[in-house]
Amino acid sequence: MKHSMILPGSLLLAILSVGTTFGQGTAVSNKELAKGWHLGDREKDGVYGISLDKAYEFVKGKKSKTIVVAVIDSGIDTLHEDLKNILWRNPKEIPGNGIDDDKNGYVDDINGWNFLGGKDGKNVKQDSYEAARVYHRLKAKFAAPGFDPSILTGEEADQYAMWAKAKDKVEGDAGGGGADLVFMKKALENTIKNDSILRQAMGKEVFTGKDLEAYAPTTSEAQKAKAGLLYLFKANNMLDMSNKEFVDGFSEYVGGEERKQEAAQKAPKDYRGEIVGDNYYDFNDRYYGNNDVMANTPFHGTHVAGIIAAERSNGKGMDGVADNVRIMAIRAVPDGDEHDKDIALAIRYAVDNGAKVVNMSFGKGFSPEKKWVDEAVKYAESKGVLLVHAAGNDAQNVDSVDNFPNASLTTLKARASNWITVGASSDPKAEPGFKSLTASFSNYGRKEVDVFAPGTKIYSTIPGGNTYGNAQGTSMASPVVAGIAAFLLSYYPNLTPQEVKMAIEKSAVAPSEKVKKPGSDDELVDLTELCQSGGFVNAYEAAKVADILSKKKVPVKQQPKSTLQKGKKG
Repeated sequence: MKHSMILPGSLLLAILSVGTTFGQGTAVSNKELAKGWHLGDREKDGVYGISLDKAYEFVKGKKSKTIVVAVIDSGIDTLHEDLKNILWRNPKEIPGNGIDDDKNGYVDDINGWNFLGGKDGKNVKQDSYEAARVYHRLKAKFAAPGFDPSILTGEEADQYAMWAKAKDKVEGDAGGGGADLVFMKKALENTIKNDSILRQAMGKEVFTGKDLEAYAPTTSEAQKAKAGLLYLFKANNMLDMSNKEFVDGFSEYVGGEERKQEAAQKAPKDYRGEIVGDNYYDFNDRYYGNNDVMANTPFHGTHVAGIIAAERSNGKGMDGVADNVRIMAIRAVPDGDEHDKDIALAIRYAVDNGAKVVNMSFGKGFSPEKKWVDEAVKYAESKGVLLVHAAGNDAQNVDSVDNFPNASLTTLKARASNWITVGASSDPKAEPGFKSLTASFSNYGRKEVDVFAPGTKIYSTIPGGNTYGNAQGTSMASPVVAGIAAFLLSYYPNLTPQEVKMAIEKSAVAPSEKVKKPGSDDELVDLTELCQSGGFVNAYEAAKVADILSKKKVPVKQQPKSTLQKGKKG
């Protein structure tokens, strides 16, 4: 599941109870918090950003090397004005000839690959949740009358434990929230109706919350529609979002909740299998999909890609973090939970085609084929590729709550050394309802989360060719770190993934004050309680560490091969 903008949970609160909404309050003006605040500097700009201008000043005069960053996500708008010039192009593939010119098994993979596509051009949009898939796939085995789980050992015992956890999750989701879902469906109907009225009254199909706020209705019907929709925009601090994105996000959320309610009663539809057509449980059946990396759900991936590498200094929209990057688009994340096979193959595709950094803004609570993913992570480590992953948006401690994929390669009894897990930081102005240097929604973990990076009110590219807007989530924090990693590798290409990780983490800036624990109203803790580094990423400080590491390195031919760090979790 995409760790996406925080619309659904806050929207639920906004609808169910006035006065307790996430981010409630007046919208933050651009004067108070400029677009792209995450790139700013505390001393110069008054925001808790990553000091990017200072970082570029530090490397001024150095030559840079082009770095390929793979974005495993929902798809990317390949025609966007700020992205089309920085997309990776497969140099060994001739566009549109229907031939696998580079013989990598993927035909016409010009900008990347879509593992959620069929050979007939169709694409997977929505999908089920992994808990439901696990529950129903193993139900006949483990829920049989008289079955005794105490006789199980080894992998079977582990499988039963996973099934029991999925059972609790599925039945818990179905047992609670039924009344809320009825209310939400009614609220969605009203929202769609209000949107339709306003589109006609305003004479435009797409408008932002700010456009709506400025609109003066001339009929009582339009006035009521404005009041209803504007309340939701304001309650969720999303005045910069368009009506289409808002309604689509709301619809996606309600659809997901409906699927959760249905999951306890019947097996989920095989959305993926009906389109992709592979033998899912045969990992060697890997050459499926198509080359449509934009497909029909590119909002999330487009926003992520822009954060990393939107073309800098072109006078358009916004600037990405890294200035000499090519984005490899790999589509493997649907509206629902991603499949382990697709993620494992996406990582391997990225590695085999030259990516040095991989951004992964997705996650889920179950990973039945974790071995495939673990082996792909190990493969990336052996090839010198850094993986950056979003911590998740449930305000939970991932030291004790599962969030997959992760750096703990339990199936291999190892821990990945080429992995960074990112929580979301904030600026008090970016989330006025929480007012902390941490984001209210971010997962955390003293052992499992490495650093925090800006993840609230992040301005970036969105589908539409020349369109931009805000989104928030650890999905936005992860590409900030991936962008910093690409920036460091561009100017210090002799660094290993482990050294880039070290530069980012050792240079993380510790706040002088306590921060709010995500999910709490007022509990203050040291940031060291929430992540390993105890700090917020800073590109300038990371560049200084990278410079030192680069100068101290022995010649490449004398370096020992990078290995996985064996040992206990954490």
